[in-house]
Amino acid sequence: VQLVESGGGSVKAGGSLSLSCEVSGYSYSWYCMGWFRQRPGQEREAVAQIDIEDTATYADSVKGRCTVSRGNAKKSLFLQLNNLIADDTGTYYCTAHWNCHQLWQGHPNYWGQGTQVTVS
Repeated sequence: VQLVESGGGSVKAGGSLSLSCEVSGYSYSWYCMGWFRQRPGQEREAVAQIDIEDTATYADSVKGRCTVSRGNAKKSLFLQLNNLIADDTGTYYCTAHWNCHQLWQGHPNYWGQGTQVTVS
């Protein structure tokens, strides 16, 4: 199973970013998928997750400026983050788990390799 993120890069403060994650090597759709990030010098943290019924959960730090969504086949995951601030800088990871509670607690079944986002 592979989760491959794309869409990172350098973005100006106040701008927006869009990240994508594609799942391969797995025939089924994960019940829960989400995004984590690791900011410089900090531990990895949950950013947003969404279940197969499209119920989304957001971290307080991104609530109101973040949208997480899944593709029609529920095998792809997207993140839109607006009004970027320097504190959004970090490596963003795509994750998947059968249980949303386990995922949000930082124990997903799978992690992507991460994509770097730099806000300046």
